[in-house]
Amino acid sequence: MLFLLIISVVIMQRLVEIFIARNNEKRMRSQGAYEVGASHYPYMIAMHSSFFLILILEVSINKMELSQLFLVLLLLFAFVQALRIWCLSSLGRFWNTKIIILPNAKVVKKGPYTIMRHPNYTIVSLEIILLPVMFQAYFTAIIFTLLNIAMLSVRIPIEERALREATNYNSVFDK
Repeated sequence: MLFLLIISVVIMQRLVEIFIARNNEKRMRSQGAYEVGASHYPYMIAMHSSFFLILILEVSINKMELSQLFLVLLLLFAFVQALRIWCLSSLGRFWNTKIIILPNAKVVKKGPYTIMRHPNYTIVSLEIILLPVMFQAYFTAIIFTLLNIAMLSVRIPIEERALREATNYNSVFDK
């Protein structure tokens, strides 16, 4: 029951984020923004959707129990969710699940973006590990961590190249 509650909350959070991303995309496109990396985006959506499906199946079929460290992991996961909200709110109207580039825009370097270039990707990586491990779904944690590494190895270079070409990214992050 606890698993279903937590997974439902996380899935609802993701659905709200998709709504926010679509609104941000529409607004940015009306200002001349364009998408890069569109060819890998369907694979990313498939990976993230499959993550929830496989996690639910692994926990349900194997009747997984809570980790002995569940409370610690849950607190850590809640902290990571707070960091996720910090990332999204720091990017504000620029946040998106797609790589949407607004030419000549000033790159956001506030909040967690003062510490690292891609904090949201780090947070997603932590979520992909923490959520399954809370319920001892180690197969899901391992497989999707590897898939996420592969996805980010494609996505981050595409995003950085586009930002370097169309924004002030170099002057902000190469100091």
